[in-house]
Amino acid sequence: MTNASEFEKISPIDDSQLQTYVDKLIADPTFQKIEQMFFPTLPLDAFAKIARSCKTKLEFQKAFCYPFLKKLIKERTDGVKIDTTNLCPDETPCTYVSNHRDILLDSGFLDVLMVDCNRDTVEIAIGDNLLIYPWIDWFVRINKSFIVRRQLGMRQMLESSILLSRYMHYCINEKRQSIWIAQREGRAKDSNDLTQEGVLKMFTMGGDGDIIDRLMQLNIVPLTISYEYDPCDYLKAKEFQQKLDSPEFKKSQQDDLLNMATGVNGYKGRVVYRPAQSLNKKLAVIDRSLPKAELFTQITKLIDRDIHSNYEIYPVNYVALDQLDNTTHFTDNYSEADKAGFNDYLDKQIAKIDLEQRNDTFLRTKMLEMYANPLRNYLKAKS
Repeated sequence: MTNASEFEKISPIDDSQLQTYVDKLIADPTFQKIEQMFFPTLPLDAFAKIARSCKTKLEFQKAFCYPFLKKLIKERTDGVKIDTTNLCPDETPCTYVSNHRDILLDSGFLDVLMVDCNRDTVEIAIGDNLLIYPWIDWFVRINKSFIVRRQLGMRQMLESSILLSRYMHYCINEKRQSIWIAQREGRAKDSNDLTQEGVLKMFTMGGDGDIIDRLMQLNIVPLTISYEYDPCDYLKAKEFQQKLDSPEFKKSQQDDLLNMATGVNGYKGRVVYRPAQSLNKKLAVIDRSLPKAELFTQITKLIDRDIHSNYEIYPVNYVALDQLDNTTHFTDNYSEADKAGFNDYLDKQIAKIDLEQRNDTFLRTKMLEMYANPLRNYLKAKS
């Protein structure tokens, strides 16, 4: 049996620590302001009373995060649903590997859907670059997040990756706890969702046996998340121009905070989650004698194909691809009202971009790519 104490620095808190972390949150002045922002009808003392009555992380999630996210779904989306066809059987832990659209809500909405399906919530991989304030670190650990260490030296990065992989294997095979992790570090700004081989290599640093054995032990389930509208699209387009104008440009912590807030508060339209079947059947028939580099390339393509073929395609995706390619190939898939509404939406989003020398043509092209790329990949995966 693995000694869980080796993961203390990266793992969610143990339920026995819940009250300690709740007290830290309640005493933090910044969190007090956040609590009033997100729960305006719940005074801090009432929040504290409910939080202190929770005995487990799941109880805390159901008391606060679940109702907040349900309200958000009602007010900021046109519905969030999951295709349950390929959900792992109850009590079978799996590693959901998904495309990444929203910093907070990709995993948050998944947890809501799990609760609605009478399942346990998942543990969530989150980069330490987002832990800007102490209260964020405490809060995400209460919400079953485990920490991905970034911006380390080569030796430290290797040690961190081994520890992270060991923790993931421990979750699946000993804790019997499902987990969620994005297919790449950070969001695909252009929505061209491609799995990073480095993520798969990290997966194989824990477990036993060869590469295939170690990946099968994680019971990987490719998961596709399809947002009709991305509220951060204009921020992503802005970043593209900033990097075009200044190749050395890097986002600040304030930029990350703005992306998080915009993703939470912005309109998302319809949202669909669609898991594929466990990757294990496909892994079982791969030639294990292949060179490592070729093995990882093949497996990456398997995950990408599953994610791409499971997109929910909306009228805006068809409009975007037609406009980007200057064609009318997909006019049967949208109306003139759909086209006019999407163009009006793009105009309003571009108008939010506060750059001194705003390049509207460039920005519009980048935003069209964001909405066209899921359809491009879908068509390729289905061909």
